[in-house]
Amino acid sequence: MKVLLLNGSPHKNGCTYTALNEVAKSLNLEAIETEIFYVGTDPITPCKDCRACSQIGKCVINDKVNEFLEKAETSDGFVFGSPVHYASASGIIVPFLDRVFYADALSGKQRFRLKPGATVISARRAGTTATLDQINKYLLVSEMPVIASRYWNMVHGWMPEDVKQDLEGLQTMRILGKNMSWFLKMKELSLKYGLQMPETEEYVYTNFIK
Repeated sequence: MKVLLLNGSPHKNGCTYTALNEVAKSLNLEAIETEIFYVGTDPITPCKDCRACSQIGKCVINDKVNEFLEKAETSDGFVFGSPVHYASASGIIVPFLDRVFYADALSGKQRFRLKPGATVISARRAGTTATLDQINKYLLVSEMPVIASRYWNMVHGWMPEDVKQDLEGLQTMRILGKNMSWFLKMKELSLKYGLQMPETEEYVYTNFIK
């Protein structure tokens, strides 16, 4: 089994990475393979709502979004990490996730459906709960079981060395990894003994007019 962790910070080895790495180490101890995927600092074009992804199965803009979508197909769980910028998620992870989840939804590939997901947030001081809620909404709309820890999945610090002193935050990351590992193993065992996943339904699209 494999968990794909997304580092949505412009700093490859910064505070967000430090938190994600703690989750990864906890997963590895439970024999779960991990990969930390770095979004990078190159501009991410926002979704154009061209809906070409419904025809080609991926985003028509060929960048790291498609690379992530390809890795998602063979991943069993996900952790999405972001720093707090102006009390919300980073300016690079939002267009990235918009396109990732929109391309997945319109293509019908269901790369995320019923796969466990979690959100990890790092901040110097505040804005963590708003950002946690913001990213969790991608998971909830995609039928992903959201994995929790003992406290909100967040760490605090200006530099990675600060995060390493946030003992409660690091413990929260370790428990998150353990809980995700347990869920993955429980799911695997359930499928092994014949428990079928819920059937999908055709989309019913409505609006507030009719």
